[in-house]
Amino acid sequence: FDSGNGFRDAFSRIMGELPSNSREKTILSSAWLETKLGSMLAISDQQQLYLLEFVDRRGLETEIAVLRSRLNAVIIPQQTAIIQQLKQELTEYFAGNRTVFTIPIALIGSDFQKAVWQQLLTMKIGETYSYKQLAQRIGNEKATRAVANANGKNQLALIVPCHRVINSDGSIGGYGGGVERKKWLLALEKQVQPTVKI
Repeated sequence: FDSGNGFRDAFSRIMGELPSNSREKTILSSAWLETKLGSMLAISDQQQLYLLEFVDRRGLETEIAVLRSRLNAVIIPQQTAIIQQLKQELTEYFAGNRTVFTIPIALIGSDFQKAVWQQLLTMKIGETYSYKQLAQRIGNEKATRAVANANGKNQLALIVPCHRVINSDGSIGGYGGGVERKKWLLALEKQVQPTVKI
């Protein structure tokens, strides 16, 4: 999506039409967020966050379609208390004043993917793992490739910190949001004191 307007033009095609009998569907809310690293899309209900992605991420439309299918959901453009909390926490994070996100999240994936994402959530700011180390931490050191795949399927950018996973040789590795963003995020996090919490 080139802009918020372009996104809104494509909205009903991607998010689904609101059904006349909405009680049969899960209603999710979405918002376009501007950050220091570019525009992001957030999708939540009234209790938790389901998706946070950079809008130029390849495959975003597919991620949204999978989310809609799994939850039998339609998505409407609307602010929620969860999205308001997310905006505040992102502002603090990008200012270097937040080391831990406290927003309630939903992890939608296979048991293996969830195990990888849960391990990512234990990583402290400024810390990095290799894909092999991540595999070892979930108790399956031979699953490096599967771990890398699960890492790439993360739908909660920044919140579930898949950007903290690098190659074994210390090189930066890939990132769904783009390698330059990954470098920027890791540089930001190295400057933040892990003891500072909000």
